[in-house]
Amino acid sequence: MIYLDYQATTPLAPEAFDAMIPLLRDQFANPHSAHRLGRAAAAQVEVARDEVGKLLPSGGKTLFTSGATEALNIAIQGAPAGGIVTIATEHAAVLDTVEAMRRTGRAVTVLSVGADGLVDLDAARQAIVPGVSLVVAMLVNNEIGVIQPVEAMAMMAHDAGALFLCDAVQGYGRVPIPQQCDMVAVSAHKIHGPKGIGALWLRDGVKPMPLIHGGGQEGGLRSGTLSPALCAGFGVAARLMRERADSDRAHVESLAALARALFADWTLNGSATARYPGNLNLRRDGIDGARLLSHCRTVAFSLGSACASGSGRPSHVLRALGLTDGQARGSVRIGFGRYTDRQELERAAEALQEAAAAQAAP
Repeated sequence: MIYLDYQATTPLAPEAFDAMIPLLRDQFANPHSAHRLGRAAAAQVEVARDEVGKLLPSGGKTLFTSGATEALNIAIQGAPAGGIVTIATEHAAVLDTVEAMRRTGRAVTVLSVGADGLVDLDAARQAIVPGVSLVVAMLVNNEIGVIQPVEAMAMMAHDAGALFLCDAVQGYGRVPIPQQCDMVAVSAHKIHGPKGIGALWLRDGVKPMPLIHGGGQEGGLRSGTLSPALCAGFGVAARLMRERADSDRAHVESLAALARALFADWTLNGSATARYPGNLNLRRDGIDGARLLSHCRTVAFSLGSACASGSGRPSHVLRALGLTDGQARGSVRIGFGRYTDRQELERAAEALQEAAAAQAAP
């Protein structure tokens, strides 16, 4: 099976797996216990916290969560009262949470995007005004790979007296996270770490209200016993992202160039320049993506967000670009990274092209 769904999840790095095993099998103490074994487990957690934090802005603290969805919920639901501004192409973890806040009486503005998937900064400037308390934007879009002007939006938020929350799940370790952010949500399994753990970075002085109450762990913001094994796996994965940044980038850019040549007769959805190259969302007239997915049983790719797959609805991200339902349904997402080789990509492209040609044939 050829795996080309890196935006849904990434293969676990062997080094991360190896770091987790002793903490699952032997060093099983509760990291919040005061005895020696507990303190040893806590030390492993802090090593991981430091590694995760090295890829985040300076001047803040990193809190572990169960994943980015929880981190985003804490940041959004726990933010000060006031209006919220976000973008139509955000992940459901943001859009659904913001909609829940709307139902409680919060004023919410959802900014549209252009055909390239980028927000209009003039429209953002008109919406981000005093009275808005939170602005939320994704750094790298999970479906189309477009990089939003996060730094500019963060500065607008600050000018209006608002906090800026960055969903950096797809960009963490790959695209620099602007220092102007006040809160940042990240996830381990998008960077070759384990599933079930993420983090919320908070600038010094920023403290949202907690959603989970209990033992007061993670600075009183996120109660619950941490898994040292998951933390360690996350930490090692983050360290590898930092250490291998140059080689990973060169590899992904090389694969992207190859993919663009292999799929030259497909149309790229979203900006061709303001994007992360390891995410290609492509469409072709007369193609049904669901049928393509069913036909290509040796290739793991996607029709969009894994969180929304199976809904039967066209992608809200692609519809926000102005695509018709037919164009959105005829789109596929291929994602690649550290462990993808050129031969795999070539074989996958051949299978997809053959399936698409068969589907388009009269």
